[in-house]
Formats: sequence, structure tokens, C-alpha cells
Amino acid sequence: MIVGLGNPGDRYARTRHNIGFEVANRLAERWDLPRAKKRYAGLFTGGRTMPGGPRVGVLLPQTYMNEAGRSAGPARGALGVPLDRIVAIHDEIDLPFGEVKVRLGGGLAGHNGLKSLKRELGGADFHRVRVGVGRPDSTDPDIVAGYVLGRFSESPDLVRDLIERAADATERLVEGR
Repeated sequence: MIVGLGNPGDRYARTRHNIGFEVANRLAERWDLPRAKKRYAGLFTGGRTMPGGPRVGVLLPQTYMNEAGRSAGPARGALGVPLDRIVAIHDEIDLPFGEVKVRLGGGLAGHNGLKSLKRELGGADFHRVRVGVGRPDSTDPDIVAGYVLGRFSESPDLVRDLIERAADATERLVEGR
């Protein structure tokens, strides 16, 4: 199960904090999955990555980011997904813009979406696709929040490339390559 992290609504669309939604939506397009339906306090679709390929579910929680686990936890329970078969795609300010890293488990780096997932999924041993969105030149919480909730200053081409590379990394993980 892939969980794209972001915030619902037009106000947050195309912001750094919603890169998880963008990548998850791109994967659903690539895999030609059906239109997402409202389920598990989110938008959910599922199918196969290709004929005979692995089964996948793609969930975009429609809670706010800091409550994403309230969507992912019930989805995991209903679908019977083992914790290590969950992939969270999220923005990562501790990575430079454009960098993508994949890992299983690890710290939460103060990310409220990951904290909520850990709490509601019953542990932190899920996969993460960390999508580097860069960091502002400040540690002031209000400035950092404004930065991640703001739109990208990088060119649309660079943002599209980042989404594609994060989707590639997620696809490799799902397909075991």
C-alpha cells in the first residue's frame, strides 16, 4: 500500500508539503489504476502495476498531514497489509531539492505525518520515499512551515522531473528491483 502524504484542498495543491500526493497520483496514472474513490478517510484506488505485476493500493489521506494515520491505519487493517509492505511518500526538508532516498524504518525527523503514521500503523518499520524539497535558511518554525506550505520556487520542469524520479524510486521498491 502506497500512502502519499499531503494536505487536502486547493489551498495546498502543488506545495512542497504535497509532493507525496503528486508522486502517488503519478504512479496511479502510470499503472492505469481506476479513479480513486472516497474510502478510509482518504482517496483510494488499487489494482496491478501491470498485467501479472504486483497488486498495489494507493491512498491519499484526506485528513490533514498531521492526522494521516487516521486514514492509513484503517486502510491497513481492512486490507490486511503487513507494516513492511507500506510505502509512505513524503516531503523531506533535510534533503536538498531534487534528492530522493528510500529507506525502511528510521527516525521521524520531526515530520508530523510520519509521527501520525507510526502511531496509527503500530510502528515505524514501514518504507519511506523521502523526496527532497530543500530547507529555508532558518530554523524558525513559522518560516519552515511557510516554506513547506508554499509553492515551489524551482521551475515546473525541475518539479516534474523530481516527481518522475520519486515515482521511479517507488516503482523499483514495489517491484522489488
